Amino acid sequence: MTLHQLKYVIEVANSGSMNEAAKKLFITQPSLSGSIRELEEEAGIQLFTRTSRGIQITPEGSEFLGYARQVMEQYELMEDRYIYKREQKKKFGVSMQHYSFAVKAFIEMVQQFGMDEYEFAVRETRTGEVIKDVREFRSELGILYMNDFNRKVLTKLISEDGLEFTPLFPCRTYVYLWKGHPLASEPVIRLEQLKDYPCLSFEQGDVNSFYFAEEVLSTYEYPRMIKANDRATMLNLMIGLNGYTLCSGIISEELNGNEYLAIPLDSDEIMMIGYVSRKGMAVSPLGKKYLEELKKCYRKNL
Repeated sequence: MTLHQLKYVIEVANSGSMNEAAKKLFITQPSLSGSIRELEEEAGIQLFTRTSRGIQITPEGSEFLGYARQVMEQYELMEDRYIYKREQKKKFGVSMQHYSFAVKAFIEMVQQFGMDEYEFAVRETRTGEVIKDVREFRSELGILYMNDFNRKVLTKLISEDGLEFTPLFPCRTYVYLWKGHPLASEPVIRLEQLKDYPCLSFEQGDVNSFYFAEEVLSTYEYPRMIKANDRATMLNLMIGLNGYTLCSGIISEELNGNEYLAIPLDSDEIMMIGYVSRKGMAVSPLGKKYLEELKKCYRKNL
């Protein structure tokens, strides 16, 4: 196994095509295919499969790719520092379900550390992508929730990927809606009161399972349901259609504006907000600071 082979695997995965990858690597397609095949034989796994849509990475290949990216990133850091004598910026990335408080915590962390010495990445995305980003080293941490319904499935999936979930804080369930909603003055809202209004849910793509839903009570038969794929669209639907969603109750007026509010739902459902990380890997100083800011956001909403 060589660094060249790891570089080849990464480029094929990025390109989705042997021909395109070969062009970018300035080698012939047969040479690239042969090198990948030798690596597969040495590792004892199949990294890619060919389909009508091009090259697809296998589950084993996806795990291998995560390690390959980490090795190449570390090699490039060493090369820049000791061969080219260049200083590299330290990197920190975090992926999250659609939580404004998690974005707010990221902003607070960046403001304290500054961007002169650090390179940051934040990804507000689907549940499956949060886990995948941490597995493939795109992000150090992944922020999501577990409850009694999804815990068994997500814990199994996370463990199989060499990851672990660490709880941060529990949250009750709230109804998130705009201040002009007919139910906005209610101190507590029951599910029956919501039947005439559309429930807004984040679309989860190909993994659109109840277990991956970002909203609790995902198996409840909502009379009206609208899927959205970003937070801005969901906020617009709340105003335009009197829609609502279920959330943790930790909101950020700085980011979402002051036109929205969270009202307790008449339910015993508890969400455990926590983070996904690589098993056995210590959280970096940047990661620790980010988690501190998350906890501050939680305490402000108590």
